[in-house]
Amino acid sequence: MKIVFMGTPEFAVPSLKMLVAEGYDVVAVLTQPDRPQGRKKTHVPTPVKQAALELGLPVLQPERLRRPEAVAELAAYAPDLIVTAAYGQILPKAVLDLPAHGCVNVHGSLLPKYRGGAPIQRCIINGESVTGVTLMYMAEGLDTGDMISRVEVPIEDEDTSGTLFAKLSVAGCELLRQEMPRLAAGRVEAVPQDDAQATYAPNLNREDERIDWNDSSRNIYNRIRGLVPFSGAFTLWNGETFKAWAAVKPESDNGGEAAPGTVLAVSAQGIEVKTGDGTLLLTEVQPAGKKAMSAGDFSRGAAMKPGTVLG
Repeated sequence: MKIVFMGTPEFAVPSLKMLVAEGYDVVAVLTQPDRPQGRKKTHVPTPVKQAALELGLPVLQPERLRRPEAVAELAAYAPDLIVTAAYGQILPKAVLDLPAHGCVNVHGSLLPKYRGGAPIQRCIINGESVTGVTLMYMAEGLDTGDMISRVEVPIEDEDTSGTLFAKLSVAGCELLRQEMPRLAAGRVEAVPQDDAQATYAPNLNREDERIDWNDSSRNIYNRIRGLVPFSGAFTLWNGETFKAWAAVKPESDNGGEAAPGTVLAVSAQGIEVKTGDGTLLLTEVQPAGKKAMSAGDFSRGAAMKPGTVLG
């Protein structure tokens, strides 16, 4: 059986490596085009591309999979099964119809909750205590296909999107490993999703990353850890971006009547900021134009003083 694998970030790499290690015939790998990164705008290959090249697999990187020439290039490999994991593009009907055994997706949520491109980040931001991975057949809608199997993964209070990505990546790989013998034998019975229970996890935008100090300490804490290690949550200090990369809830609340966003203390332990229902201690921050640093390093040379209002 010929398999085409589609994926882009590190989340997808264990699944790709597992398919090869288990002896499945991966005939090609599709991933997003190399993108410029850093100040020098150097084009960097995706983690899936790097893994595929190390495995000696052909790599395709269509800018738009919907284009006829991209579909034709894929069709030339005559896949019997397409496996996707965080590929980053919606598969058109022309691609969905190619493989006789269908297209399956390793999705990082317990569908039908958190359909969309940012399920892992948004489940942390929303304060969920459990998430998981769903293996599903792909359909034309956004993560609407029938479900083959699911596995739950608890979200610890210290988890960030980075640690949860790693956990779900492993869980998704193991789920795919378990189901591959059935998928290789033919289409398996799958359960339709209950659309009435669906929630959505669209890709994050700039406003999703901004801290609202009127919110509760818990919600702000969840937002900060939900954006690590990617964009980071930010506020404004002197009109410039000021990022928060880590925080803890202080044991006591001495915020008093201060307005939300007011800096109450700057010390080696952290920057204590008034929130809508208490205070939050920022323990790792990044001023504009500088690298991320601990609160201790920031406090030694900081111009930020108690009474400063972050916005």
